[in-house]
Amino acid sequence: MAIDTTPTPTPAPVAAEPSAPRLSARDRLVLFVLCAAQFMVALDFSVLNVALPVLGADLGMSTSALQWAVTAFALPSGGFLLLFGRMGDLYGRRRLFLAGLALFGAASLLATLAWDPASFLAGRALQGLGAAAIVPTGMSLLTTTFPEGPARDRALGISGTLLSLGFTVGMVAGGVLTDLLSWRSTMGLLALFALVVLPLAPRLLPESRTPERPRLDVPGAVTVTGGLLSLIYALTTAAEHGFGRTDVLVTLGAGLLLLAAFVAVESRSAAPLVSLPMLRRRTVAWGNLGGLVTFSMMSTVVFVLTLYLQEILHLSAFETGLVFGVQGVLSVVAGSYAPRVIGRFGARRTLVGSLAGQGALGLSLLVLGEGGWSVVLATAAVSLASMCHLGAIISYGLTVTSGVPDEEQGLATGLVTSTQQVGITVGIPLLGVLATTAPDLRSGVHTVLVLDAVIVLAAAVLVAVGLRGNRTAGSGTVEAEPLRAR
Repeated sequence: MAIDTTPTPTPAPVAAEPSAPRLSARDRLVLFVLCAAQFMVALDFSVLNVALPVLGADLGMSTSALQWAVTAFALPSGGFLLLFGRMGDLYGRRRLFLAGLALFGAASLLATLAWDPASFLAGRALQGLGAAAIVPTGMSLLTTTFPEGPARDRALGISGTLLSLGFTVGMVAGGVLTDLLSWRSTMGLLALFALVVLPLAPRLLPESRTPERPRLDVPGAVTVTGGLLSLIYALTTAAEHGFGRTDVLVTLGAGLLLLAAFVAVESRSAAPLVSLPMLRRRTVAWGNLGGLVTFSMMSTVVFVLTLYLQEILHLSAFETGLVFGVQGVLSVVAGSYAPRVIGRFGARRTLVGSLAGQGALGLSLLVLGEGGWSVVLATAAVSLASMCHLGAIISYGLTVTSGVPDEEQGLATGLVTSTQQVGITVGIPLLGVLATTAPDLRSGVHTVLVLDAVIVLAAAVLVAVGLRGNRTAGSGTVEAEPLRAR
């Protein structure tokens, strides 16, 4: 019998999925410092909410004045994000990050020790100003420290998880601290966070800035900051009092006019604060649309569910906090898996799928009734929707910052964080007011949930079409295409 000497063909190697990168000890410390600062700011958005009635009684603030405890923080934290993000690019991100941390810590201490409404609101406003410096510079330090690819995907996954977790922990911790100690302990907790992070940051964080030193675009800074301040004031005030007030209409119109002037200024500026060509990039435009929708619509769901659980199902504030505590735990789970999903399917597909899942789960809440089973359904639906929401947060951040040169990362991350702030701000005034002003709260909640889901699902379609054919997203590799011989 003849022996077959034909060589057996060697199977073509199968491309392995990229494994999660191992971070060095120093990388983990850098990530800890940056994520702890982001977590601290996220905590500040929600930790005070449950404590507001007690705070008002202690400081002698009227019910109508309590909205300023939120607005005083939201105005500077949203209004100065783009300006501080660009200043970090030009003059040093670490420098501005450290200044923001120091200001935030000192302002938290002032709010803790406040002796009257004016001193408390001053502390809140300074907290917001510090947050406006921390958030964009911290995010740009993260994206420039961790190179584009699996390492950045993982770092942004952890950061996004802690961002989402911070909101949830704040809701639970605010009630617990206020009951056990006082409302002042909520502000003291934030001062303690700053005290822990600030000494570590100078030793660990590298300084970074653009190689050139162009002049700051002052007209652009004035118009965009004024426009954002006016817009945020109008929307936060409308959430409390409706759109019929004169100050709401005036500031809303002024905000829109100033933002239109900002676009005109930037189109003629030699060194614009925001590069209009960057805004025309599909990844930036459509990625930020996805981010705006996921933040605004998820904040609306949480708002109306809080009303539903307490006003219709008669849960206590603590029991309501436990419902959102489950949401926080599953958000952590989602954050650990999101980078793997993005590595497998790409940031674009993950963003579209996450938006679609968030919208579909929002629709499932329409069957809520008044029985005890509704608590289980609400907990499951909002928790699963939050997992999708977290996937959208991480993937939109990767989409927007993908392919952006290091010298413009502060600008890109400033846009990302501005989208977050505006998204959190606009959802409740635009839709939540439909629930609070409806003759029947249950029907009002259902109306809001329908509109919320329709908007999210429509955004998923628009982002899918807008980013169709885009070859880079998130991990900086060819996305959604099989490997081919080069």
